[in-house]
Amino acid sequence: MTFTGTLAGYAASKKYLAWILALVATVNTGFSQDSAARSRADRGFTYVREVVQEMPWSINIVKISRTNSSLGFQSTLAAGRHLGLATLTEHVARFPRELGKPLVAMNGDYFIRRGDYGGDPEGLQILGGELISGPSIKSCFWMDESGEPRITNVVSRLEVTWPDGAATPMGLNEERPADRAVLYTPAMGGSTHASGGVELILEPDGEGPWLPLRPGRLISARISAVRDRGNTSLSSTNLVLSLGPTLARRLVKATVGARLKISTETIPSLRGVNVAIGGGPALLAGGKLTDFQSTAVRHPRSAIGWNKDFFFLVQVDGRQRDHSVGMTLQELAERMKQMGCEYALNLDGGGSSTIWMLGQIVNSPSQGAERPMGNAIILVQKERVGSTASSGTDK
Repeated sequence: MTFTGTLAGYAASKKYLAWILALVATVNTGFSQDSAARSRADRGFTYVREVVQEMPWSINIVKISRTNSSLGFQSTLAAGRHLGLATLTEHVARFPRELGKPLVAMNGDYFIRRGDYGGDPEGLQILGGELISGPSIKSCFWMDESGEPRITNVVSRLEVTWPDGAATPMGLNEERPADRAVLYTPAMGGSTHASGGVELILEPDGEGPWLPLRPGRLISARISAVRDRGNTSLSSTNLVLSLGPTLARRLVKATVGARLKISTETIPSLRGVNVAIGGGPALLAGGKLTDFQSTAVRHPRSAIGWNKDFFFLVQVDGRQRDHSVGMTLQELAERMKQMGCEYALNLDGGGSSTIWMLGQIVNSPSQGAERPMGNAIILVQKERVGSTASSGTDK
């Protein structure tokens, strides 16, 4: 692996130069640290810090070979397998190691910042093949069954079908309004946190797929208990379907033993997808800037992009006048196009914009320290061939 960077503007900083030397020393203990040509031959990834003094801009770029089958992407949760809020460093520390060894991580989707649902991602999330959060109206990044990256809008078709054949749309692991249904899985944590309404505790009905919840499935469930108050405890083996009080009054009273169907379908189908994360807007498609809404305001930014040969994780510091002022979405899209990206997706920015690599944060967060976040995208070294660890997929 080769690390290169533009050190103009930092050369006078002994602290920064010492950090670079320490990083190289770390790399020498676990990775190849030869020439750029060797790096290309190894088909790993490279890190570059670009500094543009005139703005100023500090841009952190990780360039990843798409032909290296030992590298892959995953998403993260604050508590490893549960929703919550944590710094990026904590996300990495709690990442399930059976899914791979963390190499690089960057903040992910927008999220709820406080309250009982703090950390709930705004859009789609799939972690190790498990459906954590349903899609929103914004674009998202996902890898299809063949391993091809996608940036699309995904439409939710998550719903419950009742014994009489009627179907009700539902949300997933989110705050439940009075007139909606929300399905809660073990990824929510200890309980649903919902208040009022009716909550149905579901168990598997016969054989077939159950938990973890997968996208693109139709699963059979049986009501094992009915509670007329909220905040039902969650277990590792059951689902809870929470009905808001307005919705519950309109539905036929559910009874213990009744059988339901739970659909996790989406358009397009995400069946077999192992990783997905929300964001938005899409910045590039087919090498051209998309028609996104943008203002002239500069902020810290994070984005993922790719072309036929490489992925790019890009983080731009901001709100620091003498270090980096940040970018507009237009500037970010244009810079990623200059890098060679054909497709690119904006992720959460501002105080969340953070990038971690090989054990440490390598950018300067705008608030002076890491800010807790809901999820992240992470580059991992996959398990070696012959490992008995689960890949997280379920075809």
